Amino acid sequence: MAKRLFGTDGIRGVAGTYPLDPPTVYAAGLALGRRLSATGGGAVLIGMDTRESGPEIAECLAAGLEDAGIQSRFAGVLPTAGVSYLTEAGDFAAGVMISASHNPFEDNGIKVFGSNGYKLADAIEHEVEDGIFAVLDENLQPRRRALEVDPDLEARYLAHLLSAGDLEARLKPLRLAVDCSNGAASRLAGRYFDSLGIEAEVFADQPDGRNINVDCGSLHLERLQEKVRQSGADLGVAFDGDADRALLVADDGSVVDGDTILLLAGRYLDQKGALPGRRLVTTVMANMGLEAALREAGIAMARTAVGDKYVLEEMVASGSELGGEQSGHIIFKRWANTGDGLLTARMMLEVLSDSGEPLSQMRQRLVVFPQRLVNVRVKAKPDIATVPVLADAIAAAERRLGDRGRVLVRYSGTEPLLRIMIEAADAADVDELCESLRHTFEAELGA
Repeated sequence: MAKRLFGTDGIRGVAGTYPLDPPTVYAAGLALGRRLSATGGGAVLIGMDTRESGPEIAECLAAGLEDAGIQSRFAGVLPTAGVSYLTEAGDFAAGVMISASHNPFEDNGIKVFGSNGYKLADAIEHEVEDGIFAVLDENLQPRRRALEVDPDLEARYLAHLLSAGDLEARLKPLRLAVDCSNGAASRLAGRYFDSLGIEAEVFADQPDGRNINVDCGSLHLERLQEKVRQSGADLGVAFDGDADRALLVADDGSVVDGDTILLLAGRYLDQKGALPGRRLVTTVMANMGLEAALREAGIAMARTAVGDKYVLEEMVASGSELGGEQSGHIIFKRWANTGDGLLTARMMLEVLSDSGEPLSQMRQRLVVFPQRLVNVRVKAKPDIATVPVLADAIAAAERRLGDRGRVLVRYSGTEPLLRIMIEAADAADVDELCESLRHTFEAELGA
């Protein structure tokens, strides 16, 4: 049965409206707390990004947890990876990150981590969902519990970051431009890079509750590209709102996505004998060019469904140390159980220091197949296989491409969108098939 609240990255919505209205958020805290109480209890860690709705959501969650007999500790503003790490290292029963990642400030979300620092498995999310609806049926009056930030939590995460990577690797005095997206990395980024001895020009680090992701961050790289070109920086790094992803800008101002990061990091770790099985994990969205470049380097690649939780599940099952997504979620399993933008930046500093080449040159090792992604806003999300006109259109596109390309059609797990991705050796095929499928899906499902 499909989940009704949890998407690919937790519960998302417009803050203050269902499912992020006070009764449902309180019910989520109470349902999670009841499940934890039934399985041994323990405290819950709560962190958030910089959205103005974060504190109210945190207080409603904490009240629900408390009414189930579960206490909470509040980290305040902290990257998602910090919540994941501290949940495991701090012996918490669970961790909760309040964020909507790259979405605008009006949105927010609730991500839940188990005691191992992993995002909850689908089966457990189903159980928590059932518990939330059961609480809502009780018609309880939601309340809020005042929270105080524990500064020790942020300090512990920063210490962990500084202990990650190859501590014997000598980082060259590279110049960095860093876009914090007015999000969760805003307080930490400058201190982190300063501690690494890296000269970093940090900007978009003055959050006001509403400017998160506004013309900055991993979805708006133009400002970072201009900074890199003007300053002569060796590298630009852009985080998203909760800093679990990082995209890069090379010294020539060109954009470097997660596929290239995986290739360069994979080759670097492999050369150091630190890539078990000579394999890495990514998703169905990864470019076919990545697969070809890895194969040439003797590195195998596995694909999963979209979502870093699925990447991590496959990494654990296969014993892989490196995985990630084209969008910039990169998991270095030795040090993190989720994507960590700050850690990704550090590892790429290692890669650049080790090679001595500029990123603009290194990125050319990935020759990408033309790829295009278009979104269709939908009014419903039926199983595509049950709608003949849609299934037939996809099958026709796949027959036309054969082994020269691929078609991927999927619903967004966090928005009312259907995503159509076409990849092929011929750019003309990509454009023609994208437009054809877009018109077919808009006619059938368009909102």
